[in-house]
Amino acid sequence: MTTIALPTTLQRTDQPTGSRVGWAIQDMATITWRNLRALTRTPEAVFFSTLQPIMFTLLFVYVFGGAIHTGIAYVDYLMPGIYVQTVAFGAVSTAVGLSEDLNKGLIERFRALPMARSAVLAGRTSADLVRNVFVVVLISVVGFAVGFRIGTNFGLFLCGLLIVLLFSYTLCWGFATLGLSAPNAETAQIMVFPVLFPFIFASSAFVPAKHQPVTQVVDAARSLMTGGSLTDTAAVWAALAWCAGLLIVLAPLAVRKYRRVA
Repeated sequence: MTTIALPTTLQRTDQPTGSRVGWAIQDMATITWRNLRALTRTPEAVFFSTLQPIMFTLLFVYVFGGAIHTGIAYVDYLMPGIYVQTVAFGAVSTAVGLSEDLNKGLIERFRALPMARSAVLAGRTSADLVRNVFVVVLISVVGFAVGFRIGTNFGLFLCGLLIVLLFSYTLCWGFATLGLSAPNAETAQIMVFPVLFPFIFASSAFVPAKHQPVTQVVDAARSLMTGGSLTDTAAVWAALAWCAGLLIVLAPLAVRKYRRVA
């Protein structure tokens, strides 16, 4: 009788000739593309998720704009806050998407494949970052249509958007932990909003407020986009420090949770 020895682990046969880092990047790109393709199959969700920030912009500009005094045109004061609010709400999809994949058993199937363990989380957060880039471009078009104007220059305006997107990427890693902790996607969404709402609406996104991380990011973006009396280099450095610090803390927490549940 012939005995066939089965390998205890799957071996990857298409590993790049370079280092394992190249393998991990390739797997991350594959998962990112998979998540972006999934968005195209739910156009209703994409439509309503982009409709919400448009409604917020129009509501605050045309309903509350005349009642709130900020020292500059309210639409110029408002738009940096709208950017931060939009990407923060968009980061919720990280929690929902990971919870869905976990409950459908998809993450277990990924773990059975010869792929980098980091690809699932990195691919999900990268896909949501790409989605936020699209939403930021859309909101920019709406903002310019209702009167928003850059008070500095286009280069600094782009730097402000990059800080906003960096903050959204940081939030994605934090929400990944919540998504992996939730029993289902609906609960994941409910778990995120009690954390998100106080930071967004009790910040300088819409009215003058201080002493919290969202305010630092909004003030940094506002300084780079509007300039003038609102120029604040310290806010830019503070926002970058907050993003770096939160990412250093939140990413390992998400990885640790992923290793436990998957």
